[in-house]
Amino acid sequence: MEVRTGLQPGDLGEIIALHGRVYGAEHAFDGRFEADVARWFADLITRGFPRRGEDVWIMDDAGAVRGSIVLTDEGDGLGRVRFFILDPATRGQGLGHRLLDALLARARAHGYTRLELSTFAALRAAGHLYRSAGFVPVETHPEDAWGPTVAMQRYELAL
Repeated sequence: MEVRTGLQPGDLGEIIALHGRVYGAEHAFDGRFEADVARWFADLITRGFPRRGEDVWIMDDAGAVRGSIVLTDEGDGLGRVRFFILDPATRGQGLGHRLLDALLARARAHGYTRLELSTFAALRAAGHLYRSAGFVPVETHPEDAWGPTVAMQRYELAL
């Protein structure tokens, strides 16, 4: 399994589909979630992603996308962690740590002063990973846009 940066042809579709498959199976999200992921990614590409200080890291398994994480510049020293996902078959191998560590190193190198991310409270392993990296949960609210209601959490990290 290789960690690579940058988008190659087909990566966007695979990342979007991975979100749909994983969150559909594990959290019973309907097709609106995958559509939202596609729209969020399209919005980033339309605004010029990846710009200076932004990137995508992909877990590449012989050409198949098995995970991703994205760093975007939100202005005023704020970076956002997005599209962090791992195929269930790859979890528990430290790959999430590798992806997050690479993103944090890039964020620091580019002078971000803080990072934020949103996730689901039910993703306990992800929450543990974020907290172990220094992220602090600052807000929780219900979200019911994709079928079942989930508790969304927003995390922040001062760099």
